[in-house]
Amino acid sequence: MEITLAQPAGLVVSPAFSHVAVVPPGATTIHVGGQNGVDETGALVSTDAAEQSLRAVENARIALESAGAGLDDVISWTIYIHQDADLRAAYGAVAATLARDSAPPLVTAALVAGLGVPGAVIEVSAIAAVIRE
Repeated sequence: MEITLAQPAGLVVSPAFSHVAVVPPGATTIHVGGQNGVDETGALVSTDAAEQSLRAVENARIALESAGAGLDDVISWTIYIHQDADLRAAYGAVAATLARDSAPPLVTAALVAGLGVPGAVIEVSAIAAVIRE
């Protein structure tokens, strides 16, 4: 039994994302709700897109670990970035953290006019899957 991330023939091949995730019966699926670049009190860590991005991913990692998973178990990321944010800084800050030797996860990204946390420039959510033996 294994979790499969695939880049089917006929679709663009990218080292940054896959197109299909197949989670077999019996695997545990973990959903992490939207995480912003805030500290444990809910305060923004910075106005800087890179710093907020790093903290948002760190918050997702903390949530995943609480459920017995890690960043390498993420099969799908959803990323919302404020339309006025520095996209290169936001992605560049977390690219190395999200890179892995195995097939990349699915990624959905959107530029948005606003986020629920005032001053937030990024929000990430994740779906992870693990096989528990």
